[in-house]
Amino acid sequence: QPGIYIAYLFLFEDYLTECSFSFSRLNQLVDISLCECAVSHAGQKEEISRTCANIRHINLSKNLISSWETVGAIASEVQNLETLNVSGNKMKFPSTLTSVSSVFSNLRVLALNQTAITWTEVLLCAPGWPRLEELYLTSNNIMVLERPDNVLQTLKLLDLSDNQLLDGNQLHLIAHLPRLEQLILRNSGIASIDFPDAGFGCKTKMFPSLKHLVINDNKISQWSSINELDKLPSLRSLQCHNNPFMDTEKNPETLRQLIIAKISQLEVLNKSEIPPAERKGAELDYRKIFGNDWLAAGGNWNPEKNNPSEEFLAAHPRYPSLCLKYGAPEEGELRPQQPSTLKNQLLTLTIKCPEKPEQKAVQKKLPESMTVQRVKGLLYRLLKIPGSELKLSYESSKLEGKEVELDNDLKPLQFYSIENGDCVLVRW
Repeated sequence: QPGIYIAYLFLFEDYLTECSFSFSRLNQLVDISLCECAVSHAGQKEEISRTCANIRHINLSKNLISSWETVGAIASEVQNLETLNVSGNKMKFPSTLTSVSSVFSNLRVLALNQTAITWTEVLLCAPGWPRLEELYLTSNNIMVLERPDNVLQTLKLLDLSDNQLLDGNQLHLIAHLPRLEQLILRNSGIASIDFPDAGFGCKTKMFPSLKHLVINDNKISQWSSINELDKLPSLRSLQCHNNPFMDTEKNPETLRQLIIAKISQLEVLNKSEIPPAERKGAELDYRKIFGNDWLAAGGNWNPEKNNPSEEFLAAHPRYPSLCLKYGAPEEGELRPQQPSTLKNQLLTLTIKCPEKPEQKAVQKKLPESMTVQRVKGLLYRLLKIPGSELKLSYESSKLEGKEVELDNDLKPLQFYSIENGDCVLVRW
């Protein structure tokens, strides 16, 4: 971009040596990286402000800075500093509340990964970050959190990955940050999540603005924690790979459908978009799969007699709302299937897109009990199709040239007499 220059600078003793272009153009620099340059102090007073007056973004990661005071001295000469990365510097931070300085008054993004900072020290420094929007605190051995009263109120993103938090209740202490939209908790030792202020089917007052949650590589073993996430009023995106609860279901497709059905407003799961057709299929299947459990727990087609137990509602808090949305499962849907071998259940089908010749045909093994709705959900991801309405049909390997439309989303493949070797045609 005109007027913006990016270069690498090295700080030696009390002077700057510019290594990309003439010294006279340093005042046009906006972004500077001094990563792994053995920087230990700010240099001569006003040297930075005189030579690099327009800096907005500084990377000082993996240097020899030993104190937050040194960082402040550098920042004091950068009037419009917006982004600062001092990760990888083992620093001493203030241990008591100090007078609020204006040197970080314009700071929007701050990375303090691997600096040995504690959460208490974060809160002591935070009054000096009045406009901070993104804070990265990975790998600092933070175990205990405290409530940030009157600080960090502008924060939109917080990354606490690779800190072994004492327990999931620590999250309650940061749950009232009013603007927090993205919380990253990768490998943070969390075994459970709960929002005790809200009952079944209700929304919590905690994390009111949270849209994106990352909980990969944790110790969450119970589906009840996934149920709790439906209480978050703004949640739209979830990443939850590598948690023990995922081992309870061997089929990754079924696992995905269960998570989608349990969290009503989710739009993206593990970086994969959830099309409306996939959501509908997941919710219909969920309603059917747990229908017999609902009946056994006191559920009934007659609204006056419908009274499922607290235990059932705790395990399936969305089930009543799914019955309101689609109706209670019909008796015919809940009849147990005749036992059959896995070999007989799976159909080997060829998937083709006749109107998209550039799309290669693929073979998939699908259960004959899989509904058309779920097949569509699978194809959205398999073929990376945008949010268009899919139309499915199939050609029998025994009746060449005859095409049968799969026109009912709620019917299983076996309803259409699809057999091994048949070809499913996809159009959109």
